[in-house]
Amino acid sequence: MNKVLTLGLKDLRLLWRDKGAVFWVLGFPLLMAIFFGAIFAGGGGSRGGIKLIVVDQDQSADSRLFVSVLSSSDALNVFTMPLDSAQGQVRRGKASAYLVIPPGYGNSFAFGPGEQASLELGIDPTRKAEIGLLQGLIVQGSFKRLQAQFANPPAMRDQLGRQIDAIDADTTGTEKTGTIRRLLTHLDRFYSEIETDTATDSQSATETDEAFMPTPKIEVVAMTDDRALPKSSYEITFPSSIMWALIGCAAAFAVSIVQERVRGTFLRLRIAPLTRAHILAGKGLACFFSCLAVCLFLMVFAHLVFGVRIDHPIKLSVAILSAIFCFVGLMMLISVSGRTEQAVGGIGWAVLLVFSMTGGGMIPLLFMPSWMQTVSHLSPVKWGIVAIEGAIWRGFSYSEMALPIFILLSIGISAFTIGVMVLARRDS
Repeated sequence: MNKVLTLGLKDLRLLWRDKGAVFWVLGFPLLMAIFFGAIFAGGGGSRGGIKLIVVDQDQSADSRLFVSVLSSSDALNVFTMPLDSAQGQVRRGKASAYLVIPPGYGNSFAFGPGEQASLELGIDPTRKAEIGLLQGLIVQGSFKRLQAQFANPPAMRDQLGRQIDAIDADTTGTEKTGTIRRLLTHLDRFYSEIETDTATDSQSATETDEAFMPTPKIEVVAMTDDRALPKSSYEITFPSSIMWALIGCAAAFAVSIVQERVRGTFLRLRIAPLTRAHILAGKGLACFFSCLAVCLFLMVFAHLVFGVRIDHPIKLSVAILSAIFCFVGLMMLISVSGRTEQAVGGIGWAVLLVFSMTGGGMIPLLFMPSWMQTVSHLSPVKWGIVAIEGAIWRGFSYSEMALPIFILLSIGISAFTIGVMVLARRDS
């Protein structure tokens, strides 16, 4: 028993002497607790919300009121821009959806001749879970806008007057339209008698709204460009799986470098007629070809079994090669982050998992607070997924592919250079 205790105490002392390993045993769990607490307990700032782009083609007081109501929702992050720009933002995955408020929306009413104006909701097909929530929030905003109208007798009477005039101008009137006209006339008389500054006005207006207002029409549409639509869910999941493969390769090769240093293999190679550049280039080349083989296997398997498209092989090749180059560079940087296998293994997986979480690989960007959505731009996982999706189904042009590819290459070059410099300094 004493021998077992002695061996156990020996291992504990070795662990305590390895400050890097101690940090990943004690410090990193504490940081993760604080990290997730900031996200889910409200300490991390305001939630990002669903990014909705509103295209106001009506430009009326009612449409502006509707946009204001939508903007006041905590669940939405509302922007306004022209239709072409909005469609481009949704197609590139930078917004969840766009909402078009058509001309004449302000004159559209719950009842009367003609049809109620339809709202056009264009969605990002990768965010199907948000469609129902978006529709509910838009319906809620429409009701709030109408409630505000009912609570404002002058504006309401003006709206009623336009509807009555439209009925009178309709020469094909039926018994139904006559009934609607009498109803509108009574409502107009009702609003002419009440005062706007009483609590009863607001209550009556709300009851009238709930009684007579049907659900607004919302036409859900997809992007008109077929290239911007995934044919199946596998065209969404396989880019993420490629990122996980690159993460695994980078972590494994980073640990292998420190293993060779600790066990003396690296020293024996240095004694041989080989330069440091030869050794590091060989290690980087091995990591590169390992990543390439895994990515090729995943893409061929996805294409043959699940029908994932490879319509743009040049763009897809450039995207995958850029992502591989990025993670080879990260591998070299991670390999010099500690002096023992335990420290490098802990640092490597911790950093790469954080990249995955902040890049949308584990936590959807929708549920991240706004500050974390900004941090996601620093994650190579995000840019790798964007580049590969752009080549597979998002229909990116070469100019649109340039940004994620430039970021991936920049991260790879910087990380590899820093890793080589640190390793050279330690050898000297």
